[in-house]
Amino acid sequence: MSTSTAAGRKPDTRATGRQSPGASAGGKGPGRRKSVLGGSKYSHKQLWFGALAWVIAIVFVAPYIEMGITALRPKDELTGDGYLPSRFEWANFVDVWDKSTLGDNLKVSLLVAGMSTLLVLVVSLPAAYYTARKRFRGRGVFLMLVLVTQMFQPTSLLVGLYREFYILDLLDSYWALVLVNGAFNLAFSVWILTAYFSAIPVELEEAAMIDGASRLGALRRVTLPLAMPGIVTAVIFTFIAAWNEFTVALVLVTTPDKQPLTVGINSFLGAYRVEWQYLFAGSVVAIVPVVILFAYIEKHVVSGLTAGSVK
Repeated sequence: MSTSTAAGRKPDTRATGRQSPGASAGGKGPGRRKSVLGGSKYSHKQLWFGALAWVIAIVFVAPYIEMGITALRPKDELTGDGYLPSRFEWANFVDVWDKSTLGDNLKVSLLVAGMSTLLVLVVSLPAAYYTARKRFRGRGVFLMLVLVTQMFQPTSLLVGLYREFYILDLLDSYWALVLVNGAFNLAFSVWILTAYFSAIPVELEEAAMIDGASRLGALRRVTLPLAMPGIVTAVIFTFIAAWNEFTVALVLVTTPDKQPLTVGINSFLGAYRVEWQYLFAGSVVAIVPVVILFAYIEKHVVSGLTAGSVK
């Protein structure tokens, strides 16, 4: 009797905490696991955000795609209705060098942007380091004045700049563009580097000096590597600002082969005709150095976060 009763009972799972294979309390049984494994691993929210990200990316990339397509259009199809040309005119990228001073303009832009960036770093690094480490009187006013100078546009100072460089006999020269671009980007570099130097504990430098390093050695081996993200940011903003500058270069430099690329491309905009294929081909050439700079310098942003820390 007892044997048959025991045999007819259902197994008691309360003591062991086990459930029968068909049980799915709270949807956590094998049936629930199967539905999760068999379905998509992304939620609806993640899919919507992914789709939205692709749409935003296409919106931002579309002008560059249009620029590349127009640069490859034949001359007789510039005003056509079709989005894609019947053939790609690769000779446009060859002719643009022969029919303009684009090669000389590219060299000038590289020289001006590179020298301006170097000048900004040479001046802003010691200024930002001293401002971050020394609590001198008037420090807050100095930083505020540095920030206020960013509100002035070069266009509003064109008359004064022209007269100044005329007196210095620097009109129509590379140095005029280097000095102007360096001056207008110096304030931003000092401001952002001061913030980065202030965020680095001074105890790291003191520990390096206790180990025998000089202040300059501690700055070079400890502080500068830790501030590398800020330095890279200053380099990128200064280089791009100098590379894209147009108004001041148009006024201060008049010789075609001494003008930067932004002004040289403007020569394809005539009074009665616009050579769109060459204009966009020159624009494609103009963005290549900036893309290369970003591709090369991106790795230094991540490596600078941990480099130079105390082992």
